[in-house]
Amino acid sequence: MRFLLYNICYGTHGNQKRLPLLGLLGSTHNHLGEISRFIKQQNPDVVGLVEVDAGSYRSKRKSQVETLAQDMGHFHAYCSKYAEDSRWQRVPVYNKQGNAFLAKDTIHNERFHYFERGMKKLVIELELETVTFFLVHLALGYKARQAQILHLYDMIKKTSRAHIVAGDFNAFMGEDEIRLLMSASGLKNADQNMQPSFPSRNPKRQLDFILHSPEITVTHFEMPRVLLSDHLPLVIDFEVG
Repeated sequence: MRFLLYNICYGTHGNQKRLPLLGLLGSTHNHLGEISRFIKQQNPDVVGLVEVDAGSYRSKRKSQVETLAQDMGHFHAYCSKYAEDSRWQRVPVYNKQGNAFLAKDTIHNERFHYFERGMKKLVIELELETVTFFLVHLALGYKARQAQILHLYDMIKKTSRAHIVAGDFNAFMGEDEIRLLMSASGLKNADQNMQPSFPSRNPKRQLDFILHSPEITVTHFEMPRVLLSDHLPLVIDFEVG
């Protein structure tokens, strides 16, 4: 099975080349099509997408998740990264920002959890036939991020199934920040070389991780050097059993 993790920066990275910060507010234009073509070339069974637009003005009111799912013929699961009672749900553009899964096979179950602390609180739990995925985008603040990691441990220890925990951890100190989580849960880093994934043009920080339970064997890890986002994508091939 192949899994691809990608923080696509709402498909706005083409704008960021000219306006690094304001580019996030710009239109995606045809950039999402480039991202779609890249993902299809990788032929993944499951895709974890961080920072997707559910239909704001910058995506011409169209859900990027639904567009990508239609392009690939995949099932999809999406949720806003901000809880329903969050003040960010009342702010235009922010209320269309979320994370998502695309899956080639039927989704058996999906759950949406929210951390107690941090601005970005969403955890998507996705059950397929043989494996459960958890997708996260952790807080920028260190204290909130550490609280989220503890909460994440409480979530994943409840599953007895083979599982993968992946996402943008915003771990500015790299794997050192999540070492206790890995030790307590038995999770392993799919990237044995601990390569940096951000920024994509000149990677210096290991922000994105794919962690897996002992029942999973990773047979291939790759970080394609594509510049369609400010993050590099992570790709693994794995077996369960």
